[in-house]
Amino acid sequence: MSVRAVQIVHPELGRRVAIVSACGKWLVFAGDYRSIYDAAMHAISVPERLEETLRGAAIGFNKISYDEVYNGASPWKLLPAFDHPQDPAHCLVTGTGLTHRKSADNRNSMHSGAADGHLTDSMQMYIWGEEGGRPEPGTIGVAPEWFFKGDAGILRAHGEPLTVPDYAEDGGEEAELAGLYIVGPNGTVYRIGFAASNEFSDHVKESHNYLYLAPSKLRECSIGPEAVIAGDFSVVNGTASIVRDGETIWSLEISSGGDAMTHTLANMEHHHFKYLAHRRPGDAHIYFFGTPGFSFGTGIQMQDGDEMHVQFEGYGRPLINPIKIEPGPETLVAVKPL
Repeated sequence: MSVRAVQIVHPELGRRVAIVSACGKWLVFAGDYRSIYDAAMHAISVPERLEETLRGAAIGFNKISYDEVYNGASPWKLLPAFDHPQDPAHCLVTGTGLTHRKSADNRNSMHSGAADGHLTDSMQMYIWGEEGGRPEPGTIGVAPEWFFKGDAGILRAHGEPLTVPDYAEDGGEEAELAGLYIVGPNGTVYRIGFAASNEFSDHVKESHNYLYLAPSKLRECSIGPEAVIAGDFSVVNGTASIVRDGETIWSLEISSGGDAMTHTLANMEHHHFKYLAHRRPGDAHIYFFGTPGFSFGTGIQMQDGDEMHVQFEGYGRPLINPIKIEPGPETLVAVKPL
């Protein structure tokens, strides 16, 4: 069985790791581990499976109410489900898209060429994935799309707002699954597990021209509240929704996971970690696997205070983030000669 773990922080006691009890009511402290990263490094050194490390440490009755933490009624606060505890710059946050048909259709409709029957570059890349993204085990398939979002400084936890900065044109949810990884001391890459996530992008910016995709991705994002260790990734069903003033204004049943994507997990992982710079010992990686659909494609215009809800079956409690829109105009950033 999988282990669902959270990272939490106390204003006086600092960071801790806890696992979700079988009944889902309690967070049981995993010994003295301050981060999932630290527990993973210990598991590598033993060696043993990470779920064994966490289960072995979570013994006894040192537990707290999950409801209180989740609802913000405890001094313990949820952190992003995974990060690099010492240095945010050593946690690379990246992603891949065009892995699900619905998102490819949405992307295709944004870009010129779709109306006159010509394939856009986005749809062509999706088709390449359909044709060559699921190679036989042990072989290499076609490369998926890849983009950079930032380092761990852009990560937000459950309940924290995701910000539309003053220079942005929009902000919208992208409900996805994310892979969590750590690079061991000898450069071997280890998969920690997975987490529900909101990749959050500026779709209006991207819609002007697909070459704006790169800057449209340089935004905050959220993962969690739980990291699923050794979870099932074959077919993962879920729901994405937008809540405004307590009322659900948009909702979509979604399906992701290895069987629902044009690329296999192994193929995506190979094409991310084939770069030597992505196998630097000690680094952490959070890798978004693409969305099955998003509200922007249905004409939803997000407003300040709207809540974005993401939940996947078997991945714990919903990930909820309000949207915060910074008022304009854009502030000029001036560079001084030295």
